[in-house]
Amino acid sequence: MSRRVIGLLAEFKLPLLDEPAHPAAQRHVNDATKRWSVSVDSADAYIFVTPEYDYFPPAALLNAVQIIMREWGYKPAGVVSYGGVSGGLRSSQVLRQLLGNVNVHALPQAIPVPFVSQHISDDGIFLPDEQTVEGATGMLQELHKWTTALQILRPAKAQTSTAQAAAA
Repeated sequence: MSRRVIGLLAEFKLPLLDEPAHPAAQRHVNDATKRWSVSVDSADAYIFVTPEYDYFPPAALLNAVQIIMREWGYKPAGVVSYGGVSGGLRSSQVLRQLLGNVNVHALPQAIPVPFVSQHISDDGIFLPDEQTVEGATGMLQELHKWTTALQILRPAKAQTSTAQAAAA
């Protein structure tokens, strides 16, 4: 499994569901959506890190999942959430449900980080506790297993590119 970081979602500057065709058609016209599509398609697995705002993930994250569709298919994802007393678990559940709608297998293990501000140093560095480190280690191990297991369900990259070219 290769290690590649897609990056911060903000760097993509995605439009808010501003594509003329349905995401399943993969006929993206906005440059930001095209870059996002290629980036997501190139990954074999994902780890989402989300805060909780009024029980939900931020709108930008929901938009990022919904603006494309087939690129997500048959890949596993881990979800790390953070917030106050609940550690963002409610937003994690909403995100996991949405991921299922685009054929992402969200791992059953989630990593909540309650009272996240207590884990941030004066320099702005996240300082995880032992439980969070153990949870992340377990999540990465499970993610690797699911990445391998789901590989057979995904079309080869050349087939995906051919299908995209035919749809254009």
